[in-house]
Amino acid sequence: MGKSPAVELEVDDRVVRISNPDRVYFPARGETKLDLANYYLSVGDGIVRALRERPCMLHRFPEGVTGEKVHQKRLPHGAPPWVRTVRVHFPRYNRHADELCVTHVADVIWAVQMSTVEFHPWNSRAADTEKPDEWRIDLDPGETCTFDRVRRVALVVQEVLAELGATGFPKTSGSKGLHIYVRIKPDHGFQDVRKAALAFAHEVERRAPDDVETTWWRKDRDPSLVFVDYNQNTRDRTIASAYSVRGFPEATVSTPIRWDEVPDVDPREFTIATVPKRYAELGDLHAGIDDAVWSIEPLLEWAARDELEVPDEQ
Repeated sequence: MGKSPAVELEVDDRVVRISNPDRVYFPARGETKLDLANYYLSVGDGIVRALRERPCMLHRFPEGVTGEKVHQKRLPHGAPPWVRTVRVHFPRYNRHADELCVTHVADVIWAVQMSTVEFHPWNSRAADTEKPDEWRIDLDPGETCTFDRVRRVALVVQEVLAELGATGFPKTSGSKGLHIYVRIKPDHGFQDVRKAALAFAHEVERRAPDDVETTWWRKDRDPSLVFVDYNQNTRDRTIASAYSVRGFPEATVSTPIRWDEVPDVDPREFTIATVPKRYAELGDLHAGIDDAVWSIEPLLEWAARDELEVPDEQ
């Protein structure tokens, strides 16, 4: 069977050509590359808000999600002139990369044309890539951990955030965990944000010791517990953004949810087949995140009180 003819999508004032539009990317239900592009168009404002002005690593699947996965930091060759980049430095290797910097939904659709399924942005922005403005709380379940336990821990996170006066914006990970994002003042470097995240993780562990642990090495963790992964705030550590599709055959989506949905949420229900309708009805549940900026100073005080330190970044 020959390749299907390319199609052109009008994305506001730009045109993006999608080659091989009928290539099946997600075999569970048969969704194609064109279905993926149309999904991202359906959540356009939300995915752009999640990625805007951030260096973004791309997870590309040229043959669909059951084929080879390519982790791409540098912008793929052949980008049109309107696609922006931001340069980031990697001290360990003394190298740099010009990464995708989304400002428009057409940038996302062009990345799909380049076989991108997942979008993994930094938690800092182009204006100062060394000063994060997003604190990420990653509830990472062990191999035998139940999702009920993840839900319980999320509600403890909500409780602690409320006491701190911080607003958390929850979402499914698109896999087995939950993420909560907090918009923060870009006043500190990655090490301080990571230290603040560690102090928060310790407080959650103190309140829910039967459900949570903060052990550094995976091999030493109890697989039945939830790891509050403060390391996701390390420089150059990225996780799938809100509205990012995940590279699984079922085409699950990392989906913003309301706090009142947490006790009953089932992440498997959020896919490229279901999220567009939800988005049309509810809009972007993270739309207010830029209006809820918080300072991490109280958490740095906790870290100093508890004499917490994190290893140097490499």
